[in-house]
Amino acid sequence: MSEPQHVRESGTGTPLVLLHAFPLSSRMWERQLAVLPGPDGTAARVLAPDLRGFGAAPQGGEEPSLDVLADDVARLLDRSGVGRAVVGGLSMGGYVALAFARRHGDRLAGLLLADTKADPDTGEARANRERIARAVLARDSVRLLVDEQLPQPQLSATTVRERPEVVDRVRALMSEAAPAAVAWAQRAMAARPGSRDVLPAVSVPALVVVGEEDAITPVGDARAMAGALPDAELRIVPGAGHLTPLEAPDAFDDAVRALLARVTAADRP
Repeated sequence: MSEPQHVRESGTGTPLVLLHAFPLSSRMWERQLAVLPGPDGTAARVLAPDLRGFGAAPQGGEEPSLDVLADDVARLLDRSGVGRAVVGGLSMGGYVALAFARRHGDRLAGLLLADTKADPDTGEARANRERIARAVLARDSVRLLVDEQLPQPQLSATTVRERPEVVDRVRALMSEAAPAAVAWAQRAMAARPGSRDVLPAVSVPALVVVGEEDAITPVGDARAMAGALPDAELRIVPGAGHLTPLEAPDAFDDAVRALLARVTAADRP
């Protein structure tokens, strides 16, 4: 069975798996890989895999399903000698983190949900995903997706106005995506079930992060998830849209450090 072969890793502390947004790759986490381990590298062991078809990861032949990606994460932990980890994701990565919590909840030391939601797609959203999947495959290009998503709704008006370099970076990351991976992921996300039932069973420390100007998974979705989790902190990031680690990295990283500290405290005898 095919699974991600490319993982960016740094540090030696608490295992932290970061799952990238659609249609980016693990390259979006370069800043977090550099700073979250801490000055001496012992604050976190950061593992950032490419999800199937993105970056250096092979596509594989499985039917589109986020459960496949969740099981890939479990195998990543096995290969890395990690029993339990803080698992977090942004947008699509958050959907995968929720699928992981459903299927491998005993392996969670903490949960990070950034700019994502626990509800399934509406019929309209599923139809739009299928439209994009068919279009990128027919054209053998992701240009349509890039044009429709950037600069908005992916990024906030504040980011577009004040940090144009972020727009350029996200455009470059999106443009690297393979059409086959985009189509597979769109269909996997369209088929995902709701995850509200998963949240009350997550007994480990959790963090929900959302950009104040997120137009894709807005603050209301984040509040609903945080309210359903037994031990969650909600961080609303001013001036950020749907890609908080790229738009407001200082605020995002501070929130993750606080989660890691809570996990460490919870694990003490």
